[in-house]
Amino acid sequence: MTAVLFANAALLDPLEPELLEGRHVLIEDGIVREVSDRPLKHRGTTIDLKGKTLMPGLIDLHVHLCATQLNLSSQAHVPNVLVTLRAVPIMRAMLRRGFTTVRDAGGAGAPLKQALEEGLAEGPRVFVSGRAISQTGGHGDGRMRSDFLHDAPCQCVRVGAIGRVADGVDAVRRAVREELQMGADQIKIMASGGVASPTDPVGALGYSEDEIRAAVAEAHGRQTYVMAHAYTSEAIQRAVRCGVRTIEHGNLADEATAHVMAEHGAYVVPTLITYDALASEGAQYGLPPESVVKIAAVHEAGKRSLEMFKQAGVKMGLGTDLLGESHRHQSDELRIRAEILSPAEAIASATVIGAEVLGMQDRLGRLVPGAYADALVVDGNPLRSIDCLLGQGEHIPLVMKGGKIHFNDLAQA
Repeated sequence: MTAVLFANAALLDPLEPELLEGRHVLIEDGIVREVSDRPLKHRGTTIDLKGKTLMPGLIDLHVHLCATQLNLSSQAHVPNVLVTLRAVPIMRAMLRRGFTTVRDAGGAGAPLKQALEEGLAEGPRVFVSGRAISQTGGHGDGRMRSDFLHDAPCQCVRVGAIGRVADGVDAVRRAVREELQMGADQIKIMASGGVASPTDPVGALGYSEDEIRAAVAEAHGRQTYVMAHAYTSEAIQRAVRCGVRTIEHGNLADEATAHVMAEHGAYVVPTLITYDALASEGAQYGLPPESVVKIAAVHEAGKRSLEMFKQAGVKMGLGTDLLGESHRHQSDELRIRAEILSPAEAIASATVIGAEVLGMQDRLGRLVPGAYADALVVDGNPLRSIDCLLGQGEHIPLVMKGGKIHFNDLAQA
């Protein structure tokens, strides 16, 4: 792989309060080799940034690459090839927006990850969960009330199926083992009700504590962890005390719950933009009526939860949880956070904290020697205004992932 030198950059290090002016960053073999405040000599390509911002690629900890439509229940019956091909432009658009790493929270499996790694499709680096694991009638059970539940849900691999059903400790253990055998990087379970599912109230508790502990133990045995969909305080506390590493959403948590999370070292991944999108266009794009009704219960509470988590010392990763046509709103999660937190805190959630959650703090989230060369060139200073990271990448003229330049508008400048 050809070496690339970014010269005369204003380097954004999420651990520093201001841009580091006059930096030179050398990329070799997909890795950051050297960062210096003095000019560097090398054999390769030099890109003189002339003071433009150079920053690490963004990390989205809660995406659904295979959620190509808002009605997930009907998508589970769409032919595999259609869902796969519809996911291709979704992944490419994420990378164009500057998200060089994503954690799929249900749906994407090892084959999709392999396709990206082989260059068959263009998109972010992906950490897959396989299918999210749900109890009967839970957030991952897409069957309508009219379906015959004595017919076992199909356990064949359907690309459009975000979740699977498993009930009881033994069945949960087996489901976790199967998802890991099929290549999951981490495990996703449902620990409360949700919005997009047809039959479970948001306040419903998900798995029993014994079932949660079984999932956590199996994941731990494979040196990985469990992420749990959870909204309410009771559901969150149960999950965290059973060893869950990250709480997804967390909108209805109270202060006591936030402190329990901090005591256990659990992370939270709020996904605020999805509620804006669902509220404004969910019905238009096919979200079922029973799901539309649930949105109001979690929408405004989610924004209030950010300050509460901050005060309690809970580390917050960035997630979006968008579906179908709403994926285009991905970068607006940064905008919402910057209305409540500082731009620096919003950026940290999408870089260094995301890297911590993934266990990749030495490889992702910063441009330092030894890190993967995931880099963005940005028109503007994101520490002053987050606006230059919004939209569809209009203010991000260059995107590099693993040392390969995928988009480069600088070449036409």
